[in-house]
Amino acid sequence: MVSVVPGSGVPIRMWADPSRVEDAAMAQLRNIADLPWVHGLAVMPDVHLGKGATVGSVIAMRDAVSPAAVGVDIGCGMSAVRTSLRAADLPDDLGRLRRRIESAVPVGFAMHDEPVDTGRVAGESGWDGFWGGFEELHDGVRGRRQRALRQLGSLGGGNHFIEVCLEQGGTDEGRVWLMLHSGSRNIGKELAERHIEVAKSLPHNADLPDRDLAVFVAGTPQMAAYRRDLFWAQEYARRNRAVLVSLVQRALAATVPGTRFDEPISCHHNYVAEETYGGVPLLVTRKGAIRAGSGELGIIPGSMGTGSFIVRGLGNPESFTSASHGAGRAMSRSKARRTFTAADLATQTAGVECRKDAGVVDEIPSAYKDIDEVIRAQTDLVDVVAHLKQVVCVKG
Repeated sequence: MVSVVPGSGVPIRMWADPSRVEDAAMAQLRNIADLPWVHGLAVMPDVHLGKGATVGSVIAMRDAVSPAAVGVDIGCGMSAVRTSLRAADLPDDLGRLRRRIESAVPVGFAMHDEPVDTGRVAGESGWDGFWGGFEELHDGVRGRRQRALRQLGSLGGGNHFIEVCLEQGGTDEGRVWLMLHSGSRNIGKELAERHIEVAKSLPHNADLPDRDLAVFVAGTPQMAAYRRDLFWAQEYARRNRAVLVSLVQRALAATVPGTRFDEPISCHHNYVAEETYGGVPLLVTRKGAIRAGSGELGIIPGSMGTGSFIVRGLGNPESFTSASHGAGRAMSRSKARRTFTAADLATQTAGVECRKDAGVVDEIPSAYKDIDEVIRAQTDLVDVVAHLKQVVCVKG
């Protein structure tokens, strides 16, 4: 449920206990609330310190947007697909399924040797028009077209993942789901970094308490250029996940012939949307938050050893119809690497077919908040549709 922390600009509406939020993150939130363009600020229960803007923040602005508040992985988000399979239909050797997925999907910094044939991606069209927009992007990325083509349908690293999950409880106990987390890859990062530097150079941002919160304002060429590139990158991220879903579906169907798939659920959680609240048109930035409009399906993942939730939004206007994007980190990546070992990771991911080496120790479940607590903190924002537990997890 919501707590309200006074701000000198706007109140900070929090679905987290303010006393348990790190001081640096609260300072970031106060800086955001003080920006003259901010109409409202909502904070999700997975909140933690971020660069510029706090992860788990929903920032509604009038005629302005902060590119650092979106982040460098523009359009990062989730997709999930329910399959026709039950747990007993999966092969006994889940390592074979994991290897088949890893051979189909490049992870980390890797990309496809040749661009994926997008004609084989069900439900996606308009590719020529989409790629035609590439020539209108920032001059600094014009030479990245081939890289962007080859990275389409690749996972990335960090907290990005592909999972095979089993539904927990209810009449669909043991139903197999596919789930994945990825974004706009290098092209989104390149665009974001260029626009963040432009915003920092603008005179109206000179006196901000945190230059990483520099904004573009409506009616300026800089805002027009950013919105063009932002919305293209968000579409790239959405299409990237659609291609990933197609590749993973083929890998599963090759392992278990005859597998059928429902329509995918997909949601961004690092993005900007044009929305209206109380009759006021706003630019709503969700950095580590999903849209949870009334009846809308969303995905809230936990860590690689815990589980995830499919949710249905309740359309709560107090949160600008938003909900959390995941469990949220409880400690930084560097602290996790100092605190835990590969042996700890193996213990905490017991029963999951996944990497258990030092290269992914920073993704250990103990580095994240308790996903069950995060879900309980937002019962006025979403209803749980399905609880999933992973049995295969692919990471870069």
